[in-house]
Amino acid sequence: MARRARERSRSLPFEHLPALDVPLPISTGSARLSRENDGSVLLQVNGVPSSHLHPDPEHLVFEYMRWMQLVIDLHLAERGTDAPAPQLAHLGGGGCSLPRAVASAHPGSRQIVVELDELLADGVRTWFDLPRSPQLRLRIGDAREALDSWREDRFDVVIRDVFAGVVTPRALTDAAAVGQVDRVLREDGLYLANCAAPPGTSLLADEVATLAATFAHVGVIAEPSHLSGKRRGNCVLVASQRPLPEGLDRALRSDAVSVRLAPEDRVRALARTGSVIVPR
Repeated sequence: MARRARERSRSLPFEHLPALDVPLPISTGSARLSRENDGSVLLQVNGVPSSHLHPDPEHLVFEYMRWMQLVIDLHLAERGTDAPAPQLAHLGGGGCSLPRAVASAHPGSRQIVVELDELLADGVRTWFDLPRSPQLRLRIGDAREALDSWREDRFDVVIRDVFAGVVTPRALTDAAAVGQVDRVLREDGLYLANCAAPPGTSLLADEVATLAATFAHVGVIAEPSHLSGKRRGNCVLVASQRPLPEGLDRALRSDAVSVRLAPEDRVRALARTGSVIVPR
């Protein structure tokens, strides 16, 4: 019996995990790791679910990350096989679920992940056997400062997934930050942002208005109840100076949840009702 238990333990993925289900000190507080029955691992940061890593790198448990992955796949496919290695920047790292998935699906890609918490970044690099630089580079620091420091026309895709608790810092949602994203994106680049708008707030509309003031094309990926503001949920905002990837709404319909790309008239209505987020 003991031998079988040891064999099962050796067969589990993520062999370098620390103690599970106990608080682990990190630079910004504490983290906790829990293993699920399918071998996946849930990472919580200061009590908030942050990342969920599956043994299959391309299997993303969090819905909004699946939607982002789908948009990235479609966008990179449109670039063609002869295009240079795609360059992606992630503002916010957590457990690096999405960068790990992108690295597996697009092994020629080059990614940089900006993570504020140094101890957390050191941990996830070991715990989850992340690809090494140059395929996946971790940069410790403030996401807005990193964004301001990058040269123009550097990235094909920029992804924002930063939270202080359950709120994205204003410095990453205001018009100045959006302008910086536009600056560091290539001409046909794509911006993806995770927006978790609490019910009864104008946050989603304000973010859409702010993006629409800079980008020619803006999309909102959401479940109907999230789009209407009836309950809190993660919406993915998509912005580009070029049309959004063809067939995006059709591809989203294959997801396990009822998610849609909001119609263009609904996005325009959101932009009209929202207010551009100005820097403080």
